[in-house]
Amino acid sequence: MKEQFAIGIDVGGSALKCGVVAKDGTLVHCFTEALIKTKGEAGIIEQIAGCIGQAAAAVQLKDGAVCGAGIGFPGIVENNVVIGGADNLPGFEQLPLGYLLETQTGYPTVVDNDANMMGVGEWVYGAAKGCTDIVFLTVGTGIGGALIINNRLYGGYRNRGTELGHIIIRHQGASCSCGSRGCFEAYASVTALISHYQSLKQEAGEPVDGRQLIERYLQKEAAAVTAMEQHFDHMAAGIAGYINIFSPQKIVVGGGISEAGGFYMQEVTERVGQLAMPATSLQTTLVAAALGNKAGLQGCAATVFQQQAGYDPVTVYNHSTN
Repeated sequence: MKEQFAIGIDVGGSALKCGVVAKDGTLVHCFTEALIKTKGEAGIIEQIAGCIGQAAAAVQLKDGAVCGAGIGFPGIVENNVVIGGADNLPGFEQLPLGYLLETQTGYPTVVDNDANMMGVGEWVYGAAKGCTDIVFLTVGTGIGGALIINNRLYGGYRNRGTELGHIIIRHQGASCSCGSRGCFEAYASVTALISHYQSLKQEAGEPVDGRQLIERYLQKEAAAVTAMEQHFDHMAAGIAGYINIFSPQKIVVGGGISEAGGFYMQEVTERVGQLAMPATSLQTTLVAAALGNKAGLQGCAATVFQQQAGYDPVTVYNHSTN
């Protein structure tokens, strides 16, 4: 019997990441394409289908078989239909993306929110492998995430929930991209961190990114230290809330800033310990994500393997199949 592979595609605002993944999670082929938006919704769908075809050709070269494709897509996704919310992509409202891609490519296709797919990747193959209850956060321009509760991916009623970046941590606080005020994202995202740092500097200069800010923090630059200390506090406030509600085995923090070094998770963990209820946090560990920017691809593949095994994309994953 031919070895089975799944194709994973992570749709971003400016690029498509595509990978071929074996059942043990090994990424055997990977490529990235700039997203072509000029042809609108139809053109993007055609481009995704083309990437699936290109990945399938790579599988054939390995004398393997493609068992399906998984798509991580921004916004609200229900039953393989993109409901909306992908603000940086044209169209994609009430669109049966899974059906359209399956029709074009001939491969069974499952679509879910991109942060959900990243969380599944870390759950099945990464930092939370073997756990039944996790909170996954991805911290970058904004804050997204996923919940695994009792060995199930949980998205709320009709997959509208788990907007983990939009819990309110300060009443009538800073404006958020979602239209509300005081959201976790508005205070703890890398965007918020950089904005706070620049306000502390109070002088014009070259723009900085998260990596440069971390370097300045490690060099003990005063403004960088102040900004990072506040970032740690905001991260701890949000995470302590998740722990008090869900009491997960692991909180997994992804995004580039989680790779800053061991100090990052240590600083956040110490502050969380001061805020979370002892009973709820007793068995919770905070860890950095393990899969980096490939988590979405591996999560997409894991979801395909779930489906192949007879489970729907939000039900229990049988870890014995790894």
